[in-house]
Amino acid sequence: MDFFISTAMAQGGEPAAGITGLLFPIALIAIFYFLLIRPQQKRAKEHKQLVANLAKGDEVLTTGGIVGRITDVGDTYANVELGEGMEVRLQKAAVAQVLPKGSMKGNLEKAEAAGKDEAGEKNAKEGKDSKKSK
Repeated sequence: MDFFISTAMAQGGEPAAGITGLLFPIALIAIFYFLLIRPQQKRAKEHKQLVANLAKGDEVLTTGGIVGRITDVGDTYANVELGEGMEVRLQKAAVAQVLPKGSMKGNLEKAEAAGKDEAGEKNAKEGKDSKKSK
């Protein structure tokens, strides 16, 4: 039966891939773990801790960009005061960041000052335009 397969062909086969063939997939999995999976798990753990530590009086920024002060905290929901007499209820998981104390008031004052400046500039500009037309 040996005459069907030449002896040169039978001996020239390549060796099996062995451990070097597994090295690339293992390295790829390790890279994905350290660059993608682990940082995401760390971020999720920090957010879960942030949500668990929410307390009445904390000033928060939501994922929707709303800034407010927490007035009541439940198991899954929190009441957030946006301004005087304006309160919303939202899921605690929607809180993106706890702001430093007083930042809500400081930002409000800056926004009001900027609004007054813009209104003053607009009024001054309208006054100049009306003088030019006369």
